[in-house]
Amino acid sequence: MKKLVVKDKTACMACLSCVRACSEAFYKEFDPAKSCIQIVSKTGHDVVVKTCIQCGKCARNCEAGAIKQNAKGVYMIDKKLCTGCGKCVEVCPMGVMVKAESAPTSSKCIACGICAKACPMDILEVQES
Repeated sequence: MKKLVVKDKTACMACLSCVRACSEAFYKEFDPAKSCIQIVSKTGHDVVVKTCIQCGKCARNCEAGAIKQNAKGVYMIDKKLCTGCGKCVEVCPMGVMVKAESAPTSSKCIACGICAKACPMDILEVQES
């Protein structure tokens, strides 16, 4: 299975380089709400990096059948089938599915690695298991 993983959970500086890279790749603008990777600052200096775990909950709850797992284990959205209802966003346990008002369909992490390449701390990696 191919997925994005956080190699060192303690090294994130919350610089948002990964968030910027993702939102710009999908939506051509920097908007943290449009990123499929989220950085959450907790109390003190604790930072949590939220990524898609490829659990398939989005696919199981998609009434249109628009989300399917590819041969590498990545859940992908078929934009031709997606109705933009947002049910996948509601059920995502990691909170990383996106349904932007300006877009007709949802978006999710496809394990492309753009965020990993943008990370100055080199803590993100696309792995195949």
